[in-house]
Amino acid sequence: MVLTLKQKVVTSTIDEKEKLMSTVIEKRTSEVSVKGPEEFFNMPEEYQDLVIRQMMVHTEGELSGADDYIHIFYPMTNSAYEKKVCCERAEEEVDHYIKGAKVLSDIGIDTSYMLDQKLEERNLFATEAVQHIDNWAERALFSFLGEAAVLEMLFEMEQSSYLPIAQMCPSIIKEEKVHVAHGFRITREMCQTEDGKKEIQDALERWWPTTLDMFGKSESKRSSLYLKWGLRQYSNEEARERFIAITRPKLEELGLNIPDDLKNRKFL
Repeated sequence: MVLTLKQKVVTSTIDEKEKLMSTVIEKRTSEVSVKGPEEFFNMPEEYQDLVIRQMMVHTEGELSGADDYIHIFYPMTNSAYEKKVCCERAEEEVDHYIKGAKVLSDIGIDTSYMLDQKLEERNLFATEAVQHIDNWAERALFSFLGEAAVLEMLFEMEQSSYLPIAQMCPSIIKEEKVHVAHGFRITREMCQTEDGKKEIQDALERWWPTTLDMFGKSESKRSSLYLKWGLRQYSNEEARERFIAITRPKLEELGLNIPDDLKNRKFL
């Protein structure tokens, strides 16, 4: 297997009208290409294990996202519109779970047990900070920052060497972009008042390190294996730095003070 590096200018947007910035990232490409389950079972055990783990984490995370919207955010608002949004987002997250579950089912992995689990029982994509959200500013940053981090991961998965993963991603990415955009709009609206901006700033102190930690440890051995097999294009630290470069200017435009990137971090 031969890996090559090429320069790619990446433009990420919150929505079609709001360009964040362009940043040059060295994106790895791989000659590995696995078209489906039949070829999957002919791949080395290392490759199979990585695919299964990546998809198990993703699939559980999508289901937990539905629970976040229904059990945490829905009761938090008195706005009929925002309650409707929560229901729509939950429906989409469950659909994302179904898509992930299908990819795993085709290689013999049953995820139906996840449907019987409570949110706190899931630990593959556990973000404890989400379960402690108790105000609308944190709900805003959950989508604006947290779901944006997930979106960056999905962009990588869309280029996966395992074709069923790549084919799963476009429709999910389309909907996740809307989730992120809605979080941004709540954040922007709150920042228009002094009190609202203070609430967002306080929430940012908690959600900036939480979001950066979502990319994992910088020196992760598993991360290098994902690169080796073309299941990802960036290391954990590269993905994190890319996210920072894309997101920091938008926060600064809102007049927010961004915490130090290393402050209150768990995974360095």
